[in-house]
Amino acid sequence: MSYQARLKKEYVEKIVPALQEKLGMKNVNAVPRLEKIVVNIGVGEATQNSKLIEAAFNDLKIVTGQQPVIRKAKKSEAGFKLREGMPIGVSVTLRNSNMYDFLDRLICLALPRTKDFEGISKKAFDGRGNYTLGIKEQLIFPEIEFDKVDKIFGIGVTIVTTAKTDEQSFELLKAFGMPFQK
Repeated sequence: MSYQARLKKEYVEKIVPALQEKLGMKNVNAVPRLEKIVVNIGVGEATQNSKLIEAAFNDLKIVTGQQPVIRKAKKSEAGFKLREGMPIGVSVTLRNSNMYDFLDRLICLALPRTKDFEGISKKAFDGRGNYTLGIKEQLIFPEIEFDKVDKIFGIGVTIVTTAKTDEQSFELLKAFGMPFQK
């Protein structure tokens, strides 16, 4: 038997039929699903200290379990002491079982570890069914060892879905157990 992520199995067996009924869709393929999750860390201070990119790269690799890509500046900006081609961040695009594993760890382990956590905002949808979540520090992930952290980075998590509207996307994420504010 092949390995299948817990959330993927739950999506196929429980979430699809529930959403199909709730959203009034006759076709199973019309039910919204996760397409990809993009996780990125912007490192603005990398212009002064190039070792920060390496630290962000290693932290993102540990958190996602996948090799990150270093993002470079597209334009020079004198006000930020930034030249075109300088590394300014790292990102990872997760798909398939890696995506479901990451989402499972985010919902069940990482978000509840956030200090004074009261749920995530319902207002972070982009109008096309995608959701973006900002995490203030990488320390909420249990894989990160506090003693080995050089600098605290914020992490951006964008969940891309096939939903046509924000309402459909909200119902999909709620079905996965995303802890939205009341």
